[in-house]
Amino acid sequence: MTHSTELSERGQLIVDVLVEAFADLMAADADAFRTKFRKMAADPFAFYRGSACLFYADMATTEDRWSDERTSRVWIQGDLHAENFGTYMDGAGRIVFDVNDFDEAYLGHLSWDIRRFAASFALLAWRKALGDDVIASLLRTFLTAYLDQAEAFNRSDEDRSFALLRENTEGAVHDAVLETTARTRLGLLDRLTVVEHYERRFADSPRNRRLDDEERAEVMAALDRYRQTVNPPRRRRDVAYDVKDVVGTGGFGIGSAGLPAYNVLLEGYDQALENDVVLSLKQGNVPAPSRIVTDPEIRRYFENEGHRTALSQRALQANASQFLGWTEIGGRGFLVAELSPYEVDLDWEDLTEPEEIAPVMAQLGRATAKLHCVGDADSDHTLVPFQTEEALIAMIGDRREDFVADMVEFAHGYARQAQEDHRLFVDAFRAGAIPGISSSGSHPLH
Repeated sequence: MTHSTELSERGQLIVDVLVEAFADLMAADADAFRTKFRKMAADPFAFYRGSACLFYADMATTEDRWSDERTSRVWIQGDLHAENFGTYMDGAGRIVFDVNDFDEAYLGHLSWDIRRFAASFALLAWRKALGDDVIASLLRTFLTAYLDQAEAFNRSDEDRSFALLRENTEGAVHDAVLETTARTRLGLLDRLTVVEHYERRFADSPRNRRLDDEERAEVMAALDRYRQTVNPPRRRRDVAYDVKDVVGTGGFGIGSAGLPAYNVLLEGYDQALENDVVLSLKQGNVPAPSRIVTDPEIRRYFENEGHRTALSQRALQANASQFLGWTEIGGRGFLVAELSPYEVDLDWEDLTEPEEIAPVMAQLGRATAKLHCVGDADSDHTLVPFQTEEALIAMIGDRREDFVADMVEFAHGYARQAQEDHRLFVDAFRAGAIPGISSSGSHPLH
């Protein structure tokens, strides 16, 4: 097959958008991208997860009735899909259920997060063979909870203190919080490190790469810069930041193929080996929404993509980890965060029946409202100088039912589009029609 000439118009758009978004990373590590694309080929949901850039290319040409001067310029998570929720330990030591991935966070239309989540849930529910009417009902549960929580925030000033915790969660969300409380830092250290002669170091593994003196010195200098970006800890013991070991690691997940990363082992809160801390340094990527949000003021606000990711997470989480910060290596921004044992993703695998899924959807709606409403005039940045909840409620006005119906309709339509896009992507990938990435790799079987 010749490149592109036999692709449909939509197929060519998909290829063009993916190549434009990932060209630099493809060039840096074609094998990592072949692996990413194979994972995306698995099913429509996996494709949707890995192709936020395509979603935003479509949003650029989609009329948004729910966007006005304020609601088009709020802090958004940027890739809000059903598997980007889970637990973490916040800066006050609480186990919180919330959105847990901020790689694509930026400023944009509030409805983009809602649309992206709604379509992702429709795809996930399709995988569970739930009917369209059931999907619609569950999405209405999510949207109603979202609007109810935003209205509650608008009546009070509790958006920054609100959190989904052990005391106010139920069902699978409650189970995830409980499971997280049972985890230990020692368990994480046992998986990643070894102790020899009473000294802890990273275990040798295929994922880890030992650094030469020059690269190690570069990472150590980056760590010094990172320490200037950390918020002072509240109510937590201090860490000395004495480095015990450093390794290079592979990329993370479907979204981060080809991005360089490092793990750093620090002396913990005291000299006991069980309290050592692992930091992850991960190169920030260009967030998908920024490809269609061209406001130069927003771009100028961020020093680099590590700075943007850290600031976004602080804005959207309200009480982020004390270790969250950013640095620069080789002219590129890196996010620095603790590799925390206290993180459990929401597990959809055993959620099969609508009556089990409904309370989860209500809690995801409340978590999403909290996400949007904390990243505003109350937080420590100047990009959103108004109250998001007030802007949202004013924009929707008496059109609440209209908003819910519109988002449900979008979810069904875009999920069907994603199923077709997945098929077109797989066909293009198999035919070798994605420039820079052949489906067979560099070692074809003879």
